[in-house]
Amino acid sequence: MLRIVADTDVRLETVLEHMRLENLHDFPACAAKFGKAKYEVPADDIVYDGADAVCGFLDENKLAFPDFHFEPTRVSPSPSTEVVVVEGRFRGTHLGVWRGLPATGRKVDFPMCLVFEFEGESMVNEIIYMDLATPLQQLGVAFNPDSAEFKLQTALSHPITLGKAVIDNLRGRFRRKT
Repeated sequence: MLRIVADTDVRLETVLEHMRLENLHDFPACAAKFGKAKYEVPADDIVYDGADAVCGFLDENKLAFPDFHFEPTRVSPSPSTEVVVVEGRFRGTHLGVWRGLPATGRKVDFPMCLVFEFEGESMVNEIIYMDLATPLQQLGVAFNPDSAEFKLQTALSHPITLGKAVIDNLRGRFRRKT
């Protein structure tokens, strides 16, 4: 259930319409809601600057997750700053290549926090905060660091590093006994 924290204003209306168009996969109309379209994804350290770049990013997501949908759960316009913060969940089925990973047919459902920046009433940036490990775990290509699978995968892919760690650990134990 969507919870809006604060009164409706032009910024809020812009953000809600932008998200509605994105969920309809009408990316040109979605990008047109910006004064100048720009998405930042800190988890990747990538900036998509301009309508073509933003639409390209969204098209890549649609190819990988044709049924993707962002469900906002809380929208918080800030009266003291020019931002609207949106918390929600990204959901979709992995049916195409994503980040070089072939389709798995698995569903993803993970939290995101979106920060929409404004200059006056003009939306100028969307910053997408997300944890990449969660969808990768849901797609079966990453493991929880506490799991046996992760420990085995790490041991197989990093034997020298782990070997040194074991030797250092044993040396430390030996030194404490003497």
